[in-house]
Amino acid sequence: MTIEQTLMQRSGSKCELCTSEDNLSVYDVAPSNGCAEQAVLLCDTCRTQVDSSNSLDVNHWRCLNDSMWTPESAVQVMAWRILKRLSGEGWAQDLLDMLYLEDDVKAWAEAGISDESDDDTPPTRDCNGAILQEGDTVTLAKDLVVKGAGFTAKRGTMVKNIGLSSNPEHIEGKVNGVRVVLVAAYMKKA
Repeated sequence: MTIEQTLMQRSGSKCELCTSEDNLSVYDVAPSNGCAEQAVLLCDTCRTQVDSSNSLDVNHWRCLNDSMWTPESAVQVMAWRILKRLSGEGWAQDLLDMLYLEDDVKAWAEAGISDESDDDTPPTRDCNGAILQEGDTVTLAKDLVVKGAGFTAKRGTMVKNIGLSSNPEHIEGKVNGVRVVLVAAYMKKA
């Protein structure tokens, strides 16, 4: 029996992620050795979205709420990778938190995305262009009004043990005992 026939039988001739029955094809889940256990059957819509480096159609992937519970490791890996890409969405992060993968399956899932995860995110830079890292100490390069806290952080104030945010233009740190989000361009690495 061919891989396609095996997958058609395993999935009931439906996309293993969204259950569509149209335009199905075999998709090898990298890294793969070309066997049915390391492949999934996908519709054109899912395949196009998986292969695209652009943003995903968030509403299409709500189907993962059902498909992530399959006993098939390859489908679990695909669900985990897609949910990881969508983790900025609250519902996707909730599903990702619920999804349990065996250690070998999780290693497989992470192996497929480790190269692409942080490469396209620009680094966080201070006002002089120095790259900031988690835990660095910075000083304020100008006076900043802290909205909602009712004070002004003065130039030269030291902020220790900063945290990086998902936005490379912002950092987090404590000023006057209050945890605030600061614009990295107004900071200078100490």
